[in-house]
Amino acid sequence: MYETQLDALGDGTRRSIYELLRGGPRSVGELADQLPISRPAVSQHLKVLWEAGLVRQEAAGTRRIYSIDPEGLGALRRWVESMWDDALSSFAAALEEGTSP
Repeated sequence: MYETQLDALGDGTRRSIYELLRGGPRSVGELADQLPISRPAVSQHLKVLWEAGLVRQEAAGTRRIYSIDPEGLGALRRWVESMWDDALSSFAAALEEGTSP
């Protein structure tokens, strides 16, 4: 799943939307007001983020309110942590052998 999340966050506009959502739930209109793109474009980017499991959506009357899914980055975080653990293990092994990593 982390590949999908990396792909979703690989786009600068989607990263900007995700960063805005870090400040709290927002509607498409609220997001579009803070970005140089149209509401339909924001909706398309939110769809990609939602399909990647990075955001949640909730109906509020005729609007959809989006927020960060707290579990959404779990797979990506585990992947990064495993890479970091491997790098630290390699570094420790190199130090024990007296060589540079």
